[in-house]
Amino acid sequence: MNRREFIKHTTAAVAGSSLLLTACKTKNESLSVIQEESDPKDMTLRVNPNSGDKVSLLGYGMMRLPEKEVVEGEPFELDQERINELVDYALAHGVNYFDTSPVYCQGLSEQATGIALARHPRSSYFVATKMSNFSPTAWAREESIAMFERSLQYLQTDYVDYLLLHSIGGKSAGKDPLQTFNARYMDNGILDWLVAQKQVGRIRNLGFSYHGDISIFDMLLRWHDEGKYHWDFVQIQLNYLDWNHAKVQRSSNTNASYLYAELEKRGIPVVIMEPLLGGRLAKQPAHILREMKRADIHATPAEWALRYAGTPEKILTVLSGMTYMEHLQENCRTFSPLRPISPEEDAMLMQLADAICDLKAIPCTACNYCMPCPYGINIPAVFGYYNNSVAEGVLPEGDHADTAYKKARRRWLIGYDKKVERMRQADHCIGCNHCLPHCPQRIQIPEEMQRINALVEELKQS
Repeated sequence: MNRREFIKHTTAAVAGSSLLLTACKTKNESLSVIQEESDPKDMTLRVNPNSGDKVSLLGYGMMRLPEKEVVEGEPFELDQERINELVDYALAHGVNYFDTSPVYCQGLSEQATGIALARHPRSSYFVATKMSNFSPTAWAREESIAMFERSLQYLQTDYVDYLLLHSIGGKSAGKDPLQTFNARYMDNGILDWLVAQKQVGRIRNLGFSYHGDISIFDMLLRWHDEGKYHWDFVQIQLNYLDWNHAKVQRSSNTNASYLYAELEKRGIPVVIMEPLLGGRLAKQPAHILREMKRADIHATPAEWALRYAGTPEKILTVLSGMTYMEHLQENCRTFSPLRPISPEEDAMLMQLADAICDLKAIPCTACNYCMPCPYGINIPAVFGYYNNSVAEGVLPEGDHADTAYKKARRRWLIGYDKKVERMRQADHCIGCNHCLPHCPQRIQIPEEMQRINALVEELKQS
């Protein structure tokens, strides 16, 4: 069933309500004060056919958690009090799926997630974590097993509801994707060990998250078909831009439409990551925003993207990394309940995706997998500043002698220095390629750094 067909199937009953107004925000100075709260009873739930789990369609991605203010000489620290408040609000408003990893938030996400969730009944939430054995030192069987045991300890639980092989399809340590996959999961027997943990109840659902080479994705689904390994769920990147444009945007060898179709026809529940592309789809240039407002004057760009990601019927949950309370509140309202995207709205979003693709932004989702850079470059910050400039239409253009151009040029360069420390800017990239195998979006980072630095030098000289 293609996307157009399943949208018609799933939205026939709600097509007439595609322009219903969303809950209104009060004009109170505090963004966290909402005129109409979402009701936990209204949160859209999806049932996992493998386990019967009733999972909230909005899932909490614990990758971008609140941090304490950095103090020179002090170690990086998460703001546990704010994390607790966010988790409490999420649970109180129907969110019950929390996704973390041993490598998120500089290795602190699992502990912070465990502290926040342990204050609630274990039956009130589902927790997902990952076998994130990326480094060759973690490929040893005993090291991978120790990683899983630490996850249970940090999460303060004796079982994991959803366990993923993390980011399959990528390269590492000079090995091709298949060699990397075998080194991480097959040669050391870890995949069979994880299956054994599932059989004794320490893992309730076993799946994988996909980034990278499509041959590995296809291989794992072939194993599923053959009965070699059963996948209870699979996590993929899906949003209205990647549906048809992932090949162009991310140098990927497949689009999200293919990934979803392959899982849908096998009846494998799908978990969605990056529905907002690291926040890119929540910020749109004026001409894109105008088209969205014509369709629904009250809906935000983030709401459009989240509704799109949640509409397909095989989606189990849509992960969103919510650092701020106002984002969590808005997203809870979007899914309480979900208004599926109508065929007309889908057609509009596909046209907008074409226009967004033409902007030539860098497909960085600020996942920070490329960090730390051995030469100190803040890669996500450099890309973020450039992408925001593209989205907001503030890249200096026009006659260099024009007063407006001179002002725009000065504002842009000053903004660059404010957003990215000078010692961490693009001009410090030497093209060592250390970051390349770590980027799940397959961005040619050194090339993009050279391009941005050339722009900066041109603006300085003009």
